[in-house]
Amino acid sequence: MNFLEVFSGATPLLLEGLAMTVQITIISLIIAFFLGLFSCVMGISSFKPFKAISKFYLWLIRGTPLLVQCFFVYFGLPQLIQSFGIDFRLTAYSAGIITLSLNAGAYMSEIFRGGIQAVDKGQMEAARSLGLPKGRAMIKVILPQALKICIPSLVNQFIITLKDTSIISTISLAEVVYAANIYIGRTMNSFATWTLVGLMYLVVVTALSSLSNYIERRISNE
Repeated sequence: MNFLEVFSGATPLLLEGLAMTVQITIISLIIAFFLGLFSCVMGISSFKPFKAISKFYLWLIRGTPLLVQCFFVYFGLPQLIQSFGIDFRLTAYSAGIITLSLNAGAYMSEIFRGGIQAVDKGQMEAARSLGLPKGRAMIKVILPQALKICIPSLVNQFIITLKDTSIISTISLAEVVYAANIYIGRTMNSFATWTLVGLMYLVVVTALSSLSNYIERRISNE
């Protein structure tokens, strides 16, 4: 089977997988955005229990491979809950979103922390001098500036999470890598199929990288 035959035969299946890849990436990153922001706020809080929880979360996620996290969520977590007599199951789709959200959230937490630290400390002092409480000053003054600084890094995290979805194929989530394995199992044509998958990833990642570079230029010119 030549490349053109693989292209015509595999493309519909791979595009379905790519659509699933993009979908699960977007949903996971939306959840991770708020999770990371919440973790960051807890981490910079003066309340020690909040800070400890945030540090533990970052230590746990950043210190373990994504594949292990995926297996724990899909296989280990349901078994743990079922040991208490609760009938609990997770679909591959749900487990994939939970895993990617937890993983990306930890890295976004650090991105947000770096963005907040990059904001001039005088901004907080100026806001407090105008009578704003610390919490409101953080929400109204510091966070908008920090998020603007974080945008390029957040786009890069989008790219990383998009590529990380390939690991979720190990729990049979029907994303593009899983779809490729199905097609290869039918046709035994690995080279052309994986070449096509690689090209799909390159197109999406190149588009996102161009978006990131454009945003960085716009921010640096303001």
